[in-house]
Amino acid sequence: MSRKVLCGVGLAVGAMLVLPTAAFAQDPTLDDTISSLNTLWVVIAGVLVMFMQAGFALLEIGFSRMKNAGAGVAKILVNYSIASIAYWAVGFALAFGGAGAIAGTHGFFLNVSGDPAQSAAQIPLLGVINISPAALLFFQFVFCAVSLAIIWGTTLERIKFAAYVIYAIVFSALIYPIISHWIFGGGWLQASLGMQDFAGSTVVHLIGATGALAALLLLGARRGKYGSDGKPRPIPGHSMPLVGLGILILWLGWFGFNPGSTLGALGNRFAEVALVTNLAAAAGVITAVVTMYLMRNTIDIGMAGNGAIAGLVAITAPSGYVEFWAAPIIGAIAGVVVVFGVLTIERWLDDPVGALSAHGLAGIVGTLCCGIFTSPRLAELNGVGDPGLVYSGSFHQLGVQALGILVAFISVFVVSYVVFAAIKHTIGLRVTPEEEDAGLDLSEHGMYGYPEQFIPQPEYPGAASGPLPVGQPAIGAPATADAK
Repeated sequence: MSRKVLCGVGLAVGAMLVLPTAAFAQDPTLDDTISSLNTLWVVIAGVLVMFMQAGFALLEIGFSRMKNAGAGVAKILVNYSIASIAYWAVGFALAFGGAGAIAGTHGFFLNVSGDPAQSAAQIPLLGVINISPAALLFFQFVFCAVSLAIIWGTTLERIKFAAYVIYAIVFSALIYPIISHWIFGGGWLQASLGMQDFAGSTVVHLIGATGALAALLLLGARRGKYGSDGKPRPIPGHSMPLVGLGILILWLGWFGFNPGSTLGALGNRFAEVALVTNLAAAAGVITAVVTMYLMRNTIDIGMAGNGAIAGLVAITAPSGYVEFWAAPIIGAIAGVVVVFGVLTIERWLDDPVGALSAHGLAGIVGTLCCGIFTSPRLAELNGVGDPGLVYSGSFHQLGVQALGILVAFISVFVVSYVVFAAIKHTIGLRVTPEEEDAGLDLSEHGMYGYPEQFIPQPEYPGAASGPLPVGQPAIGAPATADAK
C-alpha cells in the first residue's frame, strides 16, 4: 500500500475520532432535552392527525356511489394542500401570534426564531410549552385541515370543485384561525371568560359542521333524495367496508388529536387523555347501536360508525378536563344524540355522512360536558375556567360553555353563508343535473374512480381480451421460439 493511501486512511480515522468530540463538546442542557422530547411527541401526534385525512377519504368514498368515488381523492389532496399553504402564510399568525383579544398579529409565514424562548414574545404559547415553533404550527395546522374536511363530507356528489378551492382559502386563512384564537390561542373566550375546549369539540368539529350547514342550505339535496311526498329516500353508499376502515383510521388518528393536545410527553399525562378518549368512543358505538336497534330492529352499520365518531367528538373538549369515570358517560350521551340527530336532520337536509350530527351536535354535547364534568384537579392544572356542575354545584362554567358555542356558531355560520352565497351567485355552487347524473368523476375530473364498471369492455384496453389460447402470446409480447 502506498504512502499516500496510508496517509489518507490515517486522516479519515482521525476525523472520525475527532468530529464526534467536537460535535458534543457542548452537552445539551436539560431544557434542550425536554424541548426535544416534547417536540418529537407533538410532531408524531401531528402525523397521526394528518393520517385522519385518509380516514375522511375512505369514509366519504364509501358513502358515495361508484360514479363519484374518485372525486373524493382529488378533493382531499387539493384541500389539504391549499390549507397547508394558507395556514402557514396567514392562519397560524392570526391564531397564535400574540395575546390580542380578537386575533394574533405576529408570525406570518412563521417569520420567528426557531428557538422557543426567543420566539415566545411573538408566539406566547411557546413560553409555556417550550417546543419548536415549526412543530406547533404543524400540529395546529392539521387540526385546521380536519375541520375543513368535515365540511365537504356533507356536500358529496353535487358540489362544484371550484367551491372547494375558494372556501378552503377563506376557511384556513381567516375563519378557523380567528375562532381558534378566541378559544385556543389566548383570545377573549378563553382568557376573559374561561371557556374550556381541550382539543376542539367546538374549535374543530362544531366549526366544521357549521360551515357544512351553511353550504347545505344553499346547495340543496342530491337528485332523487326526496320523493314527491317530501319524505327522504336512502341513497346507499357503494362500500361499507371502506366506511368501516375510514372510521377505524379516524379512531386511530384521535390518539394524536386529544393526547397530542397536551403538547408534551413528560409527565405521562397524554396516556390519561388517550384512555379517556378510547372509553368515550367505545361507549358511543354501544349506545348508538343499541338505540338504533330499539328504533329499527337492525344493527345499522353506518350508525355504528357514527356512534364512534360522535363519542370521539364529544370527548375532544373534555378529554383534558375530566376523570376516567366521566368519559363513558359523555360518549354514551353522544351515541344516543347522534342517532336521533341523523334521523331528524335527514327529514330536511341531505347530509350523506351524518356530519351535522356526528360533528355538530356531538361537538355541542362535548363542549357542554366540560361545564358539567370538569374536575377541580384538571381545571387547576390547565389554568382555564372552573370545575363543572357535578363538583361545584354551580352553573357558571356551563353557562360559559354555552355562550362560547353560541358565539362560535353565529360567527362561522354568517361568514360561511356569505362566502357560499357569493360563490353560488358568481361561478355557481352546484353542478348541472346532467353532470350530477353522470357523476362527478367524469363531469368534474374526466375519469372514473372505477373505470371497469362504467366503460364498455370493447373501449377499455385489456378488459375484453379474455383468456388466451394455450401457446398464443399476448398482444405486444415478443414471440417465443415455441410460438413461431
